[in-house]
Amino acid sequence: MPILVLNSGSSSLKFSLYDRLPALEFILEGEVSGVGGDATIEILARGGSGLGMRREPAKAGSLYDALALVFDHLSGPMVPEIEAIGYRVVHPGPHLQGHQRITASVLKELEAATPFAPLHDPPARQLIQLGMQRYARVPQFACFDTVFHQTMPPEASTYALPEAVRAQGVRRYGFHGLSCESIVAQLEVYGGVPKRMVIAHLGSGCSVTTVLDGKSIDTTMGLTPTGGVVMGTRPGDVDPGLMLYLERHAVEDHETDPASAVEYMLNHNAGIVALSGQPNDLRKVRWAAAGGDAKAQLALAVFVHSVKKAVGAACFVLGGLDALVFTGGIGEHDAATRAEVVAGLGALGIALDSQKNEAPETGQGGTVRDITASNGATGKTIAGAASMLVLPAQEDWVIARHVDRMLHEAT
Repeated sequence: MPILVLNSGSSSLKFSLYDRLPALEFILEGEVSGVGGDATIEILARGGSGLGMRREPAKAGSLYDALALVFDHLSGPMVPEIEAIGYRVVHPGPHLQGHQRITASVLKELEAATPFAPLHDPPARQLIQLGMQRYARVPQFACFDTVFHQTMPPEASTYALPEAVRAQGVRRYGFHGLSCESIVAQLEVYGGVPKRMVIAHLGSGCSVTTVLDGKSIDTTMGLTPTGGVVMGTRPGDVDPGLMLYLERHAVEDHETDPASAVEYMLNHNAGIVALSGQPNDLRKVRWAAAGGDAKAQLALAVFVHSVKKAVGAACFVLGGLDALVFTGGIGEHDAATRAEVVAGLGALGIALDSQKNEAPETGQGGTVRDITASNGATGKTIAGAASMLVLPAQEDWVIARHVDRMLHEAT
């Protein structure tokens, strides 16, 4: 009986299925994209001779429609009955400390956590409610993006704010934790986890996490997923005084209250899209920049500068670097971003091999790509150089592992 993993976005729904026995094993994964518009469903499934892919148009005017579509595809005679469902939830709020089974009290806490992650938590909560309606007798679990970062020391997680404010749960939580955990788990299999590691998760959302002995000790995102490095639609770190300025002056003509207007701007209309005037797709920004578009060129420069600065800071927190890992949609697939981020960081032992970095991807998921700079004469890694690695973010696999563990603990 398999575990179903669900991961919702604002206009997409990702899903995957894992066999529990004899060991946790991938069955299929897929995505309903374009929810609310011209939707499609794509499924990659394991078969007798390997993996097979199919893609087809779909009707999904809402998240409810997308979920119904997924359930319909998973209810055929070839798919065993689902034993449990796991959900990715970005922010649990200040009171939920670990991954856990979903109950009425957990749902109440997730509703209270909405202000911490207004872009992510509402669709996740809606998805959970729909899933519990459809599979009322199936145990369902929430896995949180913040749990991996609970190992951060107080000096990294504490804001310099009054105690009364901090008592409300205001601190640095960190996100992309499921992605970071998947990197650590993959490297355990690959050949060992480097002692001093920096993980650059670069996608629509971006973060840089400092990892020592496989544990998070610092990360760029904070109370919410809006802070840190520049992202697709989010600005990253800005002067706190700017928030006051925006509320007082920049949105006076907005129909809603200033706080809501600023919140919308910071989550939907800032970052790379605001600088470039392009859609939230780095490929299109790069095409525009290559064509001489000055706004696109500035957006790329600001984005890369913010990531490079975060990587450099992480190296000094660690006292050196053994490995820099790129993951996420941009980190995995955009060779130019990887090269631009590490350019000029040779003094920190950070360099990549251009040919390895730009080599065509094999299309085989779940593989580790080593793009570390090598000695041209010997082909061996330069002595003292940090490893440069590209790994897939396998969040669903990590969620399935946690659900499997919690099921075992409950029996």
